[in-house]
This record gives sequence, structure tokens and C-alpha cells, in this order.
Amino acid sequence: MKLVIVESPTKAKTIAKFLAKGYKVESSYGHIRDLPRSKLGIDVEHGFLPQYVTPLKNRPVLKTLKAAVEKSDSVILATDEDREGEAIAWHLLKALKLEENEKPYERIVFHEITESAIKNAIEHPRALDQSMVDAQQARRVLDRIVGYKLSPFLWKKVAKGLSAGRVQSVAVRLIVEREEEIRKFKPEEYWTVEVDFVSDDKPFTATLTHESGEQLDKFAINNEARAKEVADDLKNANFKILKVEKKTLKKNPPTPFTTSTLQQEAAKRLGYSSKKTMFIAQQLYEVGLITYTRTDSVNLSRESLATAKKYLGENFAPEYGADAPRIFKTKSKVAQEAHEAVRPTNVFNHPDNLEITGTAERKLYKLIWQRFLASQMPQATLDLTSIDIEAASGKTYTLRATGGILKFDGYLKIWPQKFQERELPNLDESSKLDVKEVKPLQHFTEPPPRYTEASLIKALEGFGIGRPSTYAPTISVIQNRNYVKKETGKFSPTEIGEMVNKVLTENFPEVVDIGFTAKMEDSLDEVANGREAWQDLIGAFYAPFDKNLQIKYEEVKKTVVAERTDILCEKCGKHMIIKFGRFGKFLACEGFPECKSTKQLQKEPPKSTGLKCPECKEGEIVERRVSKGRVRGKLFWGCSRYPKCKHATWEDPTKPDSKNLPEQIGESKTEPDGEVKEVANEELTENNS
Repeated sequence: MKLVIVESPTKAKTIAKFLAKGYKVESSYGHIRDLPRSKLGIDVEHGFLPQYVTPLKNRPVLKTLKAAVEKSDSVILATDEDREGEAIAWHLLKALKLEENEKPYERIVFHEITESAIKNAIEHPRALDQSMVDAQQARRVLDRIVGYKLSPFLWKKVAKGLSAGRVQSVAVRLIVEREEEIRKFKPEEYWTVEVDFVSDDKPFTATLTHESGEQLDKFAINNEARAKEVADDLKNANFKILKVEKKTLKKNPPTPFTTSTLQQEAAKRLGYSSKKTMFIAQQLYEVGLITYTRTDSVNLSRESLATAKKYLGENFAPEYGADAPRIFKTKSKVAQEAHEAVRPTNVFNHPDNLEITGTAERKLYKLIWQRFLASQMPQATLDLTSIDIEAASGKTYTLRATGGILKFDGYLKIWPQKFQERELPNLDESSKLDVKEVKPLQHFTEPPPRYTEASLIKALEGFGIGRPSTYAPTISVIQNRNYVKKETGKFSPTEIGEMVNKVLTENFPEVVDIGFTAKMEDSLDEVANGREAWQDLIGAFYAPFDKNLQIKYEEVKKTVVAERTDILCEKCGKHMIIKFGRFGKFLACEGFPECKSTKQLQKEPPKSTGLKCPECKEGEIVERRVSKGRVRGKLFWGCSRYPKCKHATWEDPTKPDSKNLPEQIGESKTEPDGEVKEVANEELTENNS
């Protein structure tokens, strides 16, 4: 009998369906070994060797696997094909003592869980890739050193319970710096002038672009007086058409999904967090519906291209399949995870016909299915028209009207995108123009937008920070550690997040430096490609880092000094002091550690919306924030009579399109100030985490 080991029970169940009776499939439930939680677990004096242990929770799994190995003739390590999967296979090799006991073993990889892919992988095993294992070890060791060395420094100099991370700290820095830009931003006024015309009973609008032959920049008209002066000139002007230009624009279809673009589109189109997207995508992969989910590549297999062309030919008009197959080449210099884009394993598995129980799973699968199919469809064709109009009134002005209509939808038939069609009347130089209205319009520049999950992932990818497998956990951890908060889908730093960022940027600039972190990722790629030794990479980082850390322990004073208050401790009568913790400020007895009494700072009363509660008809709807759990800090709206009335909703009732608060958060526990402690409705929690 041959024993096949994978890392997921769902994956094991799917693979078992494709194998004959001579195979047994077991799961390792992820990593079987890891670094110890109670100490650094790295021998810095002897080549930074990791001191791996089998966690207590994994020991029953290891026992089961050892028993299965004894009963088998050989072992097949079939974990994922990226660095993490290669490392899991290596840990299994060591923990099960396959080499030591001279048990025959093979390593197989595949990027989709289908019968043909599994059988092909078994027929073509390969050696374990030690360079990929070393790259994963290097990342793990680097992150452990930064986390375990810097976190105690933050505890001593800022507040207990804080942590630092190599990639997470850079992500926090991006969010903090964007917030600083927003605070420093000063809006600038500018004006545009539009003229509404009618020609042959067809209205259209043109915008002022030139004055006396000079093109007007954005701030050329920067006050109301100047805008009205121009508008008055135009009201008395004679208009004539200078030029009508028509051209055709072709829009290329999108590339198939990489991990990053999948997370970005799922956030924009479905409102899913990156963590939720990757969790669902992994489920779809393990049941054999999509290819491997962690990839930088937009490459597609020949088989998938042929199947897509066949599907288009059978289900669409001939013109929609004419350009297939369409081949994409990966531009990213760091593409190294899997070798194919995220796509359906079989495009004939239509989203509407699959036996998928979850709505979220169906939606994500449909997104992947549509994107893959769209990538194989023709360009969309748009007919664009621009009309230049001259206005003579003492001065000479030029206005331009632009419009466009969709001539052929192409890939847009299955991958809709926002496009506002604007049809202009069919004019020429002799056409008569009637002025309906001249409109001076005031505008103000806007600050840079806060990061969303999609734009933060795009920024991290653009800077070369992290890799496909790191985006979701990075974004999750900076929220869980209360360094940033997400409101209405946008990130802003918390007070403690800004404080930690300030300490790190001032004292450990290399840890939060964008260029340095990106260079480190390149070095990890060199390790994965066998061109650099992982111990050399760690050594080059550790020596200056550790030296600087010892200096900073002496130089840096505690950032937050406890502030004494007039509030007396209810237990011992001593004064309470304001302290800073992971979740912000709180009151603690100055008699600590003898007296461990703490309490929350008095909060401002909840902000009222002025709306009556639709459930009890007595209380008012007020703004509140979740104070515990996965969505800590998230804004919601609830009844002021809580806990007597438990009506609550994620939906802002003050918006014009509000549905009158139809959703309930459910049973919750409360503190005296009425702050909700737990969110019981799992659907609301998942959709907004």
C-alpha cells in the first residue's frame, strides 16, 4: 500500500476519489512541526538553526501518521507546490523519520485537484526542493527574530501586549503615512465652466478647455469672480464647430486572476475581506473546482485554453470566440509561487449548475469563472466622438464635448465594467448650435483616499512587499492587534498603531523601510532559486539589528508616561492612573501589582441619529462600536435602550437607501455603559470581518 499525505482533510477526501485501492490518503492538518511559542527557538550562535517542536495539539495527528507509515510500503508527500507546501513536506519527512528509517518516499506536486492532474503527478514524482524549504525557513526565522526581539522592546517602552512584525509593520506604516497626508491636506478651490447646447433638438454638454489659444490647467480658474467673468463672456459669445473627430477604441480583456488580483476584485465586487476570500478559495481548490490559489502567474495551461475556446464556441456567437486562445505572460519579476493563474479546473462547470451549498462560495467561484472566460474573449470596441467648439466674444475660447458608445461588448458580455455611454448628436462644421445654459461650477481638490483592502494589497504588491500567501494574514493581524481599524471599508490607524509606528520608524528604520523590506523579499527569492544561502541572509540582517536593539534599550525612554487622576480605586482607595494598553487607554490602580483593579475610561455618550427605534418605538438609534472579537471597533447602530431592546444593525439608517434597519445582531453581553461585548449573528460578523 502507498500512503499519500496532504495537509488538509478536505483535500485528502477529494484526492482519495481519484486513486485506486492500493492507496491510502491521510492529512497532516497543516504544519506538523513549528517553532516553540514559549521562547525564540533559534540558535543564533550556531547558524540560526531553528529548534522545531511538535505542538501538543499536533501529537495525535503525528501518532496516526506514524502508524500509517508503518503499514505502508512507501510514502507520497503531496502537499501544495509553493514554499509553504514544500516546507510542510520536509517537516513530515523529518517528523516521520522517513530517511532515518529508510522508508521509500516520493514528492509530487499539482496545481489542480483533478483526476488527470493527480495521476499525472504520481507518474512524474520529483525530489524535494531544499532551496524552497530553505526560503520558507528563512522567512520564518526572520519573522520570529523581529517579532520575538522587538515585541518585548515595545512592551517596555510603549505598552504591554504589543507586537511587531516584519511585513505587518510596513503595512501599518503605509496606513499611518496616508493618514498623515490626509491630516495635512488643504483643499484648493478650482472652477470649470460648462455650456449646455442643443442641436437638432438633441442636447449635449461641452467643457471649456482653452482661452486665447492657451490650454487651461486645473487651477487656471481658481475663484468665483474669475469663473463668472468667463461665464459672462460665453453667454454673449458666438459659437461654431471647429472640428468633429471620431475614432475607435479597443479595450483589452483582463488577465486571469493571480492571488492579488483575486483578492482585490473580491473586495471591490463582493465586499469580501482578503482573509475571507482566501478561506473560500482554498475550499474551492480542495474540492477540485479551481486551481491552486497562491500564485503570481497569469499563465494558463494549453488544456484550459482549448477547453475555453470550445466552451465559447458552443455557448456564444462565433465572434465571441474568435480570439481564443489568448495567451498572457507574467510581468512580475517575483512570480515564483505556482505556475498557473487561478482559474476553474473545468470551465464547463457553470456556476449556476454546481452543487455548492454556500452563497459566498458560489459567488467567488462565479467571479473566478467569469474572469477566466473573459480573458479568452475579444476586445470590447467603443466608438468615441469629440467635438471642438469655438466661442468668440472679445476673447476666443475653445470648448470640447466628448462621448462614446459601445459598438461591440466583447469580453464585457461576461465581465461587466462601469462605462457611461454618452451619445453625441451627429454634427459637422456647418451644424447650428443653440446655447441652453452656461454653468460655472465650483470644485475643491480632495485628499488622497484611505486604503481599502484592495488598494492596500495593490500597494504592497507594487512595492514588492510580501508574497501571495502573506497579504491576507498581514491585513488580518494588523486589525486583530488594534493597530488599524476598518470603517466603511477603509483603513485608518488607531492611536496605539500610530505610537508603535513612530517608535519603530525612529529607532528601527530598516524594519519598517519599504525599500529594505522589498529587497529582503528579493533575497528570499534568491534563496528559493538556490543562489543564496539562507543562513547568510539571516546573519547579514541579525548582527546590525541586534546591536541597534541593545543600544535602543538604553537610549529610548518610555513613550507613554502614566497620568495620575483624581479617581479613587474602588478596591483599595488609591488613585487610579491612565495607562496605555494594546486596545488604547484605560484606568489602573497605582497600587499595582498588589492591587490589580482596572476599569474603562468614561466614554462619550453614544451619538444619536435622531431616529426612533423601529422595534421598541421608544428608544433612539445611536452609533456604537463593537468592543470585542473579530470585528472589534466596527461601527454599528443600535437602540439607546439596550439591553432592554436589542435592536441593532450594520446598516447606516441615516443613508437615503437605508432599508429601515432590518437586521439584528442578536444576543449580546454588556457593560454598564451599554457597550456591546459580543456579536452573536455569525452572518453579519463574517460579512463584515
